[in-house]
Amino acid sequence: MQDFIYQSAPMRVVFGAGTLRQLPDELSRLGVVNALVLATPRQKDLVAGIRAMIGERFAGVFTGAVMHTPVEATERAMETVREVRADCVVAIGGGSTTGLGKAIALRTDLPQIVLPTSYAGSEMTPVVGQTSGGIKTTQSSPKILPEIVIYDVDLTMTMPPGLSATSGINAIAHAVEALYARDRNPVISLMAQEGIRTLAQALPRICIQPDDRAARTDALYGAWLSGICLGAVGMALHHKLCHTLGGTFDLPHAETHTIVLPHAAAYNRDAAPEAMARVARAIGAEDAAEGLYDLAVAVGAKTALKDIGMAETDIDRITDLVTQNPYYNPRPVTRDGVRALLVDAYEGRRPVRR
Repeated sequence: MQDFIYQSAPMRVVFGAGTLRQLPDELSRLGVVNALVLATPRQKDLVAGIRAMIGERFAGVFTGAVMHTPVEATERAMETVREVRADCVVAIGGGSTTGLGKAIALRTDLPQIVLPTSYAGSEMTPVVGQTSGGIKTTQSSPKILPEIVIYDVDLTMTMPPGLSATSGINAIAHAVEALYARDRNPVISLMAQEGIRTLAQALPRICIQPDDRAARTDALYGAWLSGICLGAVGMALHHKLCHTLGGTFDLPHAETHTIVLPHAAAYNRDAAPEAMARVARAIGAEDAAEGLYDLAVAVGAKTALKDIGMAETDIDRITDLVTQNPYYNPRPVTRDGVRALLVDAYEGRRPVRR
């Protein structure tokens, strides 16, 4: 067994069905007086319910969260933070809203309560990715980590099957990379394998029957485990590719992860054989890369970058950006290798062993 260091995050997690009702108690736990709610316009009914629930502690709402957390959106939110004298942010939604809350916390150190409505997993990490000038960069700080996360299965029940599928595979990507991270450890590896297994079993059930409460519960549990993995160990080539594609071309976050993941796994197939074997076992496949691709097909997700807005002429630019400042990866990151990966992902080819 390799030597390792394990440190758990100082965070409170409330998991279950109907747990949104515990929000007032959690605000009291933090001593909050003026809570700013971060949401999207389509969540107006949920925001209204929260306003009634927390009463005078509702300081206001900001609905301008944007995918990939552009700094311009954060600056607009900061104006509202100052205007309402917020002493806490309550983020409701997926990765965009959570990312905005984390960006605010980085600037202010305000406490955060997150109410996830997707399987993004970023609520479990001390990392925020921000986009400026078409370039997405990540930053880590203890200030970024939310203080409390309330997982309420009821908040995920109306998530469309297509979004559920790609959001869930996005979560799987966090766990896959944790298995071959440079700073991996046995505890996180166990969580990663269980997170992959649970999600891989739940997502097809959700796509067949979206109101399957047991499947929804399993998926949210798997997303929580995968989010812990993302926050505990480092990222590798897969996340570098997705951060670059998303920040530079504003490609949809979850779909980008879903398309790239099988090809990143294929790239690392021979350099991380033990990790790939664990992924394959977790999803019930003979090969991890092929199994991840087949899972995406089974849940009806898109499998080609050309189908979500990337142009073929962008391949070389992304290759250059990824290889100029690469993340750690078990297989050396080379220009030829990354370009071949991107060509396969652009075309949506099944990553068979050659």
